[in-house]
Amino acid sequence: MNIRHTSLRTAILLVVGAPLLYGCSSAPPIPDWQLEAKGAMDRSVAAYLEGNTRIERAELARARAQLSRTGRADLVAGAELLHCAAHVASLVFEPCAGYEALKPDATEAQRAYANYLRGQLAPAQIALLPTTQQGAAARSAADPSALQGIEDPMSLLVAAGVLLQTGKANPATIAQAVDTASSQGWRRPLLAWLGVQLQRASQAGQTAEAERVQRRIQLVTSETAVPK
Repeated sequence: MNIRHTSLRTAILLVVGAPLLYGCSSAPPIPDWQLEAKGAMDRSVAAYLEGNTRIERAELARARAQLSRTGRADLVAGAELLHCAAHVASLVFEPCAGYEALKPDATEAQRAYANYLRGQLAPAQIALLPTTQQGAAARSAADPSALQGIEDPMSLLVAAGVLLQTGKANPATIAQAVDTASSQGWRRPLLAWLGVQLQRASQAGQTAEAERVQRRIQLVTSETAVPK
């Protein structure tokens, strides 16, 4: 089984919701729009993490179109949150504009997840997060280096991104994020996290380490530049 795509399916299931994406064998056939929306979000997130913005935007638009057909703002909000989660995993911290427009009709769990992505989660909202994120959110204040228990690569990178955004990521957190992005072949978050490593090594006067990280960045970018 492809680990990369398995992790994306897990993330999509957690954020968008099981009813949208999966049915059981005794249920009626899954409508085409659900399958098409799921496939489009799979491809959109994968393209973003791999550094292909053109495909990411096209597939996101396709997913939005399929979900909008239902007239359910919560389903579209889920897709927007997943889109923004991929940005946080890649250390792009910006307002989740697509979600904000749908916020009045979002679920409580989605509102909690949006706050989590912004690094503004209230303790009372931890229980509303996907299970894979609850532990990291609960531990972050007391043990910012702990990403233990998060096996899904996408979820781990999101949790690490939140820790960095809130000033709680230490070198072990950053190293784990680098290793995770590298193991998945996700160029965009890998370059982002390597950039953090380089900056910290340079600021600490660790010349040899900074040079090592710079060589790794050059290796990642040597074959082809990340598409804009």
